Amino acid sequence: MKAVRTDRELECPRVDAGLRSRGIDLVTLPEGIPEDELVEQIASADLLLTCYTPITARVIRAAGQLRGIIKYGVGIDAIDIDEARRRRIPVANVPEYAEETVAEGAFALMIALARKLGPLHCEMRSVGWAWPVEKWLGNDLAGKTLGLVGVGRIGRNLARMAGLGFRMRLLGFDPFVSATTMRDLGIEKCDRLSDLLPAADFVSLHAVLNSDTHHLIGRTELEMMKSSAILINVSRGALVDELALLAALLSGRIAGAGLDVFSKEPLSTSGHPLSQLFTLPNVLLTPHLTFFTHEAMERLEQETLERCDELLEGRPLLVKSHDTRLRRQTDGVVFAP
Repeated sequence: MKAVRTDRELECPRVDAGLRSRGIDLVTLPEGIPEDELVEQIASADLLLTCYTPITARVIRAAGQLRGIIKYGVGIDAIDIDEARRRRIPVANVPEYAEETVAEGAFALMIALARKLGPLHCEMRSVGWAWPVEKWLGNDLAGKTLGLVGVGRIGRNLARMAGLGFRMRLLGFDPFVSATTMRDLGIEKCDRLSDLLPAADFVSLHAVLNSDTHHLIGRTELEMMKSSAILINVSRGALVDELALLAALLSGRIAGAGLDVFSKEPLSTSGHPLSQLFTLPNVLLTPHLTFFTHEAMERLEQETLERCDELLEGRPLLVKSHDTRLRRQTDGVVFAP
């Protein structure tokens, strides 16, 4: 049997060794592989493991003997789920492995921006010291308002850290979470995004990317935010109109941003639409790695192998996600509560 794993730059040694120990012929492919080459490899594959690479309808149609697709990660926007359903190819992701980990990453960006740790670090490295003048004045988190756009697993973990740990006021916008549920989490529900944005000192995005949430934060939304507000995005780059965000940062319309994700990855210091972000002292950039800890990767690899074993043994593929795109599947899957 043959398995194809795309995005080999994300090293998964336990997954690779585990599949080979099961007698699987494993082919690993680089990020950015041309679609023609992926089509050629997938034609004879029994398993497809993918993270970032687009799995298009053409790729899925070429998969003549594929038992299933496993997204070793959370977001499924790069997979044509509708085509997989038509072909009766089950799809599952690994939604729980980094819910606290990514929340910690979002919180790290938030507190670092509030306390100007990025420019202070640069000043220390270049000059050796920084005196307490106005340019270095930071802000407390205690007493500030955090607006959560998306109150799923990661958003709820961030709410716990910020509310119980730092006494922040919590606002939440999520059409799929009730006011009662939010209240139990210490979050005030906002029925409209336009109610949350003007009230928040920090806005953190934790929504899935789909046709409804693409550019959820655009120029209009950025203009609603406080000029002192900071935007955090550890979810998907395309939730934000990034050129509008760049303009808002350059003009001082908002105070800063912490970004781990981008519509076009990898980011680059030159030749990228967002290259100018690297010049801004009020921006912190990380390379889509808020999930990347020893503990989270151990959980991810273990569960990925569990999903592989289900397919290899002819059992239904366990779907833990409550994403409606996955929950609409009817063939070869079983759903966790």
